[in-house]
Amino acid sequence: MAPINNIVLVHGGFVDGSGWQGVYDHLSADGFRVAVVQNPTISLAGDVAVTRQVLDSLDGPAILVWHSYGGAVITEAGNHPNVAALVYITAFAPDKDESVSTLIADPPPGAPIPPILPPQNGFLFLDRAKFAASFAADVPEKAAAFLADSQVPWGVDALGGTVSEPAWRTKPSWYLIATEDRMIPPPAQRAMSERIGAIVTETPGSHAVYVSRPAVVAAVITQAAESPAARS
Repeated sequence: MAPINNIVLVHGGFVDGSGWQGVYDHLSADGFRVAVVQNPTISLAGDVAVTRQVLDSLDGPAILVWHSYGGAVITEAGNHPNVAALVYITAFAPDKDESVSTLIADPPPGAPIPPILPPQNGFLFLDRAKFAASFAADVPEKAAAFLADSQVPWGVDALGGTVSEPAWRTKPSWYLIATEDRMIPPPAQRAMSERIGAIVTETPGSHAVYVSRPAVVAAVITQAAESPAARS
C-alpha cells in the first residue's frame, strides 16, 4: 500500500486558512506535504470549486481535512479521485440534500446559541464581543481577539448550499469531537460522526481546537493517513 503524503486543510466560516498554522507546522515536520485551501466562503459551490482546484494539483492521494462549515465543503469535494479519506474537525457532516442551515435548524435543548449577527448584505458575522467565549474560549486572549477582528464574511448562500453526493458514503472518515465546543454542540457532533461511520476521537477544546490544540488535531490526521483503509 502506497503511503499518503498529501494533506489538504479546509477552513470553516468566519475565519481563513491562517488558523491552520500550528497543525501545518506539526504535519510538515513529520514529512507531509500540506496544502491550505483559502475558501471565499461566499457559496458552497464556489468553495467546492476552489478545493477541487487544490486537489487537481496534487501528485497523489490526499487526506482531506476540514473544520466547521468546511465539513460541508469536503463532504461534496471529497468525491475527487485524489481523496483517500476524510477528517472532520468539529465539523458539519451533511447528508444528501442537507446544508449547514438544515443541520442547525433544530438545536438540542439547552444548546448554546452561536452569537451570529443578522445578515448584512447577504453575509454573516459573529458578535465581536462574544466571539472568544463562543468560538475560541481556550485560545490565548490576544489570539482570540485577532480572530474576532479579522473575521471573514460568511455568505448566507454558503450556509444554505446543499450537498449532492456525500463523500463519506464511499470514503473512510475520521472525526475529532471538541467536548467544550459552543458553536456546534458536542451531542450534535457525536450524532453526525455516528451517522457517517467515522472513527472518533474526543478531546477537551473549544470550537477553535485546531488553533488551541494543533498537536491533537495533527495526530488524528496522521492516524487517517497511516490507516490501511485510506492507503488501500
